[in-house]
Amino acid sequence: MSAADHGSSFEQNHRDADRLEILGDLRGEVMVFQPMAITQISHGGAQVETRFPLHLDSLHDFRLTLGDRSIVVKGRIVHCSITDVEQDIVSYRSGVEFVEPSEPALAVISDFIGAVRDGRRAL
Repeated sequence: MSAADHGSSFEQNHRDADRLEILGDLRGEVMVFQPMAITQISHGGAQVETRFPLHLDSLHDFRLTLGDRSIVVKGRIVHCSITDVEQDIVSYRSGVEFVEPSEPALAVISDFIGAVRDGRRAL
């Protein structure tokens, strides 16, 4: 069986799966990672800049690249305001409170903060 045949077989089997027609109102959300700039960080939260508003009290998963390590933390938006408007581009600054970060995530944040502070002291 060729790769094309296998793909067709998979697609055919996938289409044959029972689907339930929703007769009422069923909502969901899509989580899409968008770029952001982290302007401040602490063990309890961060301040970020985005090109889109983040709604107060909404919860989001944030992927943070701290040095050579990446973590995902859940955060609640505690404030959001417009910081800049240029032509058609609006920038927003939001405060994020980390919600129950894991011990490994806290360790990465702590290591990053320590490394940045040590680097600044060396200057």
